[in-house]
Amino acid sequence: MTLLYLVRHGETEWSRDGRHTSVTDLPLTEHGREQALKLFGHLDPSAFGLVLTSPRHRAMITAELAGFVGPHAPEVDEDLVEWAYGDYEGLTSPQIHEQAPGWTIFTSPTPGGETPEQVRERMDRVIERVRTSGVEQAVVFSHGHALRALTLCWLGLDLAVGDRFPLDTSTVSILGEAKGGPALRQWNAPPA
Repeated sequence: MTLLYLVRHGETEWSRDGRHTSVTDLPLTEHGREQALKLFGHLDPSAFGLVLTSPRHRAMITAELAGFVGPHAPEVDEDLVEWAYGDYEGLTSPQIHEQAPGWTIFTSPTPGGETPEQVRERMDRVIERVRTSGVEQAVVFSHGHALRALTLCWLGLDLAVGDRFPLDTSTVSILGEAKGGPALRQWNAPPA
């Protein structure tokens, strides 16, 4: 089974402030650029037979600053975009809770946004692409909720448990196998 590395993009103004960011294409903050630069040398671009990124600027720039350029530049995959927050775009969880107490993206309706089933369909396509690629290692650059959903799909778990998998900006996680089945090999690790 292919080892799949997951890299969440570096900090943006909205990720720093806890604002839900899907379609809004924000740049990295200066701190976010520093975070992404710490990935340089931590991940060897030549070690990956498949390199994919969300089309959002914050993910593509994180990949670039991590050294994935030239022949190792990622291929854009629309399925790696962040979970669409619809009417909740730009709001913080406390602001959303004023309208919808107890709301989480994983368990509650999101007006104008994606359903868990729609996100699962996208993530299943990414997993199928990785698993049929035949490469030993693949890496994806994406977003917090999308990567948690991808992980849960890989593991065969219900997306409703997504809040139990916190994922910080500019961290590396690894999905693989153990004892013949899908497994979480590393989670939410900052670059050394």
